[in-house]
Amino acid sequence: MEITHAAVLGTGAWGTTFAKVLADAGLTVSMWGRSAGVVDFINSHENSTYLPGIDLPGSISATGDLGVALDGAQMVAVVVPVAAVRETVGRAAPLIEDDAVLLTLAKGLEPGSLTTVHEVAREASELPAGRIAVLSGPNLSREIAAENPTATVIACQDTEVATSIALACHNPYFRPYVSQDVLGCEIAGATKNVIAVAIGAAEGMGLGMNTRATLITRGLAEITRLGTTLGADPGTFSGLAGVGDLVATCSSKLSRNYSLGLRMGRGASLEEALALSPGVVEGVRSAKPVLDLARAHEVDMPITEAVVRVVHEGATIQEMGEMLLARPQKMDGWRIELL
Repeated sequence: MEITHAAVLGTGAWGTTFAKVLADAGLTVSMWGRSAGVVDFINSHENSTYLPGIDLPGSISATGDLGVALDGAQMVAVVVPVAAVRETVGRAAPLIEDDAVLLTLAKGLEPGSLTTVHEVAREASELPAGRIAVLSGPNLSREIAAENPTATVIACQDTEVATSIALACHNPYFRPYVSQDVLGCEIAGATKNVIAVAIGAAEGMGLGMNTRATLITRGLAEITRLGTTLGADPGTFSGLAGVGDLVATCSSKLSRNYSLGLRMGRGASLEEALALSPGVVEGVRSAKPVLDLARAHEVDMPITEAVVRVVHEGATIQEMGEMLLARPQKMDGWRIELL
């Protein structure tokens, strides 16, 4: 299957960046968004609201009409916040071409249902799972828009579909790999945002590289525990969608999750930190669903639990640190082995 025309649903920073990726790979791209002002900006070849200073190729157009955006699209990329995926895909479903594939780029779990984005998209579209793929990896939108080289993972149960999508978005600065482990990529993408909040908070408190390395390593351990308990391939978490995405999200002020934690570590309240964020902070939204899913499967996730206590239960950043340091002694590794 050759993909030459794609629709991108969402006109934020990541949606606009991915549209540029596709255009630079040779595709024509139709974007859909709710804001008439942002649509106009994109049609003038710069999304000055969410991605100022980045020139957009002429092969990208934008519209507020969902039917126009989807007309003739062989691939539909859904790049909206997790909470909007079900409604957006549900609206789009009757208009999607019969042979088109769906690609989700949101990372998180749906609140309430604790459902992965892939499963939400499947339920809302009623498409078979083999026609729905997910994209996950160390993909900070601003860096990609500036054409800094990066890699990503396209995961789908159908390897041929994943390969077709990978070929469609492969350009000189964006290198996709292929996987069949949809669940592992989804769990890694949802949980790394939560870990990034904790690591940002540690840096905001003035703690150093030892603390950062400890939290990244132990964060990866709890992500792996949850994923493997749910049936994911443990190898996924040592790859781009796992440790790769975790390191990027936990190391850059371009990450909204890390930056929110950083502000809170420096003394800002959650409300103050959220007000300064340029977009949705999925780590705050996903923390409670991730912890609820872990508890339902009796998986120990101490860093995630600490973040939930801070962002939902009023604990201080200092109390979060004390709670983590007071945990019982264990063997190193991602399995739980008490001493």
